[in-house]
Amino acid sequence: MPAVHTNLIERARANGIVGAGGAGFPFYKKLDATADTVILNAAECEPLLHKDKEILRHDLAGVLRGMKLTMTQVRATRGIVGIKEKYTDLIAEIRVAGAPLGIEVFELGDYYPAGDEFITVYEATGRVIPPGGIPLDVGCLVCNVETVLNLDRDVPVTRKFFTIAADVPNPVTVCAPIGAKFGDVLRAVGADPAQIGHVLVGGVMMGRNMKSWDEPVTRTTGGLLCFPNEHVLQRKYETESRARSLIGKSACDQCSFCTEMCPRYLIGHPVEPHMAMRGLGFNMVGESLMLSSQFCCECNLCSLYACPEDLFPKDACADNKVILRQKGLNHPAKGKRDLKAHSMQEYRHVPVASLIKKLGLSGYKNKGPLVEIDWHLDEVRIPLKQHIGSPAACAVKVGQRVRTGDVIGSAPDGLGVPVHASIDGIVAAASGDEIVIRRSE
Repeated sequence: MPAVHTNLIERARANGIVGAGGAGFPFYKKLDATADTVILNAAECEPLLHKDKEILRHDLAGVLRGMKLTMTQVRATRGIVGIKEKYTDLIAEIRVAGAPLGIEVFELGDYYPAGDEFITVYEATGRVIPPGGIPLDVGCLVCNVETVLNLDRDVPVTRKFFTIAADVPNPVTVCAPIGAKFGDVLRAVGADPAQIGHVLVGGVMMGRNMKSWDEPVTRTTGGLLCFPNEHVLQRKYETESRARSLIGKSACDQCSFCTEMCPRYLIGHPVEPHMAMRGLGFNMVGESLMLSSQFCCECNLCSLYACPEDLFPKDACADNKVILRQKGLNHPAKGKRDLKAHSMQEYRHVPVASLIKKLGLSGYKNKGPLVEIDWHLDEVRIPLKQHIGSPAACAVKVGQRVRTGDVIGSAPDGLGVPVHASIDGIVAAASGDEIVIRRSE
């Protein structure tokens, strides 16, 4: 079925709008579809992250306008904001402002991972997305708060909202230029990189280790969580693959807690992390034990909460997924519909408060108010690949003067979006990987 407003799709691509809450799927592609329900994922269920809540507090009207544009584009008759029930003040505001637009609120429990789109769709609509499928398979389109705000603003995406929290003087949410170096961002909010032992980019559950202080902000950066050396999370994230596998082979007692607590398993998907752990002890004969890993969402609940032995079932599943893709193997339940949720699904939600206690986060302030920063960056490093799909193609030369919003990386022929300058300045370096812009005097 053709799109209602092709210009909106074109504008979304030209402005470089991608999913701002995860892997960065180009939003123009999502808009070129039909769905009966649009769900705004405002759950933000990872501990210590607050950027979606802060965006809603500061520009609710813009978010709802962007959501309505999305609904109209995909011909949706229902709009749902999925948000934690604890945010009572925000919920009241959304109900009032959303009603004239046909947008309602669904209150999610304060558990993890309420923000996984498969779980959000199930909780809000009762529909189970088929294993290996997408929300559109059940008539739903799920979008992020910041993504629809960017759609409403209709300008090139040159800045990114994210939270800076944990072992810092004052946890905050900022809106920083894309390409800003992590070290510069932290110094701008009063944190000293020299006093920080370890940084997770993203969340404590699905984040990754920071590579260096020169690493840049991208369109998918959701948080910079800072920890002292020897924190439990540093040990978990820095354990090497070979060590994870050896520990799993020797210590896993097949209790199956990882499976029994798996959120995808609980909505009816054939995901069994304990089988992936069992498969660590096999070679080719263990391929059948790998297949259920295909549907793992890598929420890390099994490794960081459920496992009583402190093992790494999530990583076993993630490693298996790579092998399965390479071999072209699929689970026979891929795409299966009419799945039934587990009878204990609603009783096995993991409260965020329990997660915070288990992960040694209780001593950190769980807040992140949005603050205005007068950015004076000498240099930004803008990657040409910041999202799922093909990277943008370098469209500038060294020495060229650019202004904020100028295209510096053109959209590829396939799935992808252009990249824009985030500050005024001169191109100091240009390659197939990144563009460096230095502020001119």
